[in-house]
Amino acid sequence: MRVRDTGDLWWKTAVIYCLDIETFMDWDDDGVGDVHGLTQRIDHLADLGVTCLWLMPFYPTADRDDGYDITDFLGVDPRLGDVGDLVELVRTARDRGIRVIADLVVNHTSDRHPWFRSARRSKDSPYRDYYVWSATKPPDTSDQVVFPDQEQGIWTLDEATGEWYRHRFYRHQPDLNTANPRVRDEIAKVVSYWTQLGLSGFRVDAVPFFLADTAKSPHDDLEDPHDYLRDLRSFLTRRNGEAILMGEVNLPYEQQRRFFGDDDGDGTADGTELTLQFDFVGMQQLYLSLARQDARPLATTLAGRPTIPHDAQWATFVRNHDELTLDKLSDDERAEVFAAFGPDPDMQLYGRGLRRRLPTMLDGDPRHVRMVYSLLFSLPGTPVLFYGEEIGMGENLAAEGRLAVRTPMQWNEGHNGGFSRAAPSRLPGPVVEDGYAPVHVNVAAQRRDPDSLLTFVTTLAHRYRECPELGWAREVEILDQPHDSVLAHRVTWGDGSMVALHNFAPRAVTVPLRLPDCVPEDDGPAVRLADLLQAGDTELDERGRAELELPAYGYRWLRVVRDGDRRLL
Repeated sequence: MRVRDTGDLWWKTAVIYCLDIETFMDWDDDGVGDVHGLTQRIDHLADLGVTCLWLMPFYPTADRDDGYDITDFLGVDPRLGDVGDLVELVRTARDRGIRVIADLVVNHTSDRHPWFRSARRSKDSPYRDYYVWSATKPPDTSDQVVFPDQEQGIWTLDEATGEWYRHRFYRHQPDLNTANPRVRDEIAKVVSYWTQLGLSGFRVDAVPFFLADTAKSPHDDLEDPHDYLRDLRSFLTRRNGEAILMGEVNLPYEQQRRFFGDDDGDGTADGTELTLQFDFVGMQQLYLSLARQDARPLATTLAGRPTIPHDAQWATFVRNHDELTLDKLSDDERAEVFAAFGPDPDMQLYGRGLRRRLPTMLDGDPRHVRMVYSLLFSLPGTPVLFYGEEIGMGENLAAEGRLAVRTPMQWNEGHNGGFSRAAPSRLPGPVVEDGYAPVHVNVAAQRRDPDSLLTFVTTLAHRYRECPELGWAREVEILDQPHDSVLAHRVTWGDGSMVALHNFAPRAVTVPLRLPDCVPEDDGPAVRLADLLQAGDTELDERGRAELELPAYGYRWLRVVRDGDRRLL
């Protein structure tokens, strides 16, 4: 195994951290987080082991969808700072070994964007075809609405011109028409601009919606929507050879495969479309396993993950900035997860997801929480953290919808959790209260506690970085053992191999393992399993067998060590 091989495809072993500048750190005390505040806190991320910072939208916005309703793709919202501040953030982060990527939200604009303001004034506007219009009243589309509690359909009548415009999300977010080459040129300009200013790529929002109109015009020079995604990836790579596209594609695995650029499904070619895709299927099966205290749903899903192109990667996660979607589970399975982790209807959203963070869903049991994060970092792929996960932040259900998990970052036990000195009424949202309030959960206290969750997640991040097989292994091997509550998996790359054990149940078990390829040679030293999270080794017998103790919600990371191995333990 050559560690230097991991340098070019940096995303395969990155630790990604997502945050909203608005809620991270307010340095000028106006109540809103800002770029300067984030820059001042960049060392927290560096100490944690973050290697890639993902910024949620920071662009000028009408602020009716927490920044996703953009009025200018080439600017920084003045509440947060300016372009010069962002360049300084990128430079400072790079000095700490952290690349920066940002949300690319080009499925739609705000209805206050200059393009749409022009488009709705006249059918002869040069920006009219930047959007999708219908001269006749569309049929009922209530079954296509993304936010069923807010919209009854995806078309809205524009009184000025008497035509309907399409919006798959909110009516104040009209869809861009990617069948129009001029729109695609505008998107390329956005990608080029921010890449030139130092970004290392983008998290692409709502990819299937974004591609929906491409190649549908009779005069379009594209024959397939994926041609556009390939063109965009190629363009980005020409501007910055290390840059990535990390896509939000919540589809079954077989459909996700195409978004990597693997048209024939053999997983052998280099990816030509998205560099990374979020593993929504695996995440949802994880929560089903947690609800049942049964690892088998997740184990079956991991075993069925398709092989993906060599330079592509799965982005694994426990929580993100949206609702915890469970839409790929059956109705009965979703009901099980709701009953376990969100029985109150106020904890649920859109009939398909939860608006809670992990610690509150697990009743604050530190053993259970740590087991899940151990699992996250040990899964083959690139782990993605949502801000505050490293300290075990909770949610505030008093906030509307998905904003329940987008509360201000908790830096210390003081006023507003150290986020801002402004009056609470001026903050972008309410601070978490009750048992997860800043007085109980904050960075400052956990930095000084060797047994804190922050210390533990930092250890996981560093151990993950020391185990490139976790990012580079072509597949995951599910190991046979008798306990339904235990996930035992192994990943191997070159001469590096690691076994991970995780117990989903609140009872201790003894796990027998057999690794047939780890039988010691005649008269040679035994092969052993070196524990990477605690002191001690486990010897394998002459048949490659061992028994390992797992406490309630226990976890073990075990490196296969042979005679002559020179890797640090």
